[in-house]
Amino acid sequence: MTRILTGGLGRTDVAHLVQQLAPDGIDVAESSDMDAASELRSGRADYYLGTCHTGAGASLGVLVGVLGSGACHTFGRAVPRDDQVAALLAAGVRVFGFAVDRIDAVAPVIVRAIADAHGTPGLRVT
Repeated sequence: MTRILTGGLGRTDVAHLVQQLAPDGIDVAESSDMDAASELRSGRADYYLGTCHTGAGASLGVLVGVLGSGACHTFGRAVPRDDQVAALLAAGVRVFGFAVDRIDAVAPVIVRAIADAHGTPGLRVT
């Protein structure tokens, strides 16, 4: 089971979208950034999707401090391509930040890449 935590301003919206889209084998839960850092560090969670107004600082600040910048990436207000997220996952990135007004565009790309990386491809259509 792959576990994705969501945090920040849009944590509920991201969690809801991930639940709708994620194939079997992916679990999602809302979290604070502090709890997420602990969960990721201990291996009880695999990924974190954080949102704030800009998708930068506030969405990832604590996680960068605890896990290091190599494990974290912010898309800010950009919408990534599938291959960009796949490359980040392959490089060991487990924490993603993005702007709260980009949830509908960014979260599906990240979830699809995570599902593909874990051998559970195929988002559900709702």
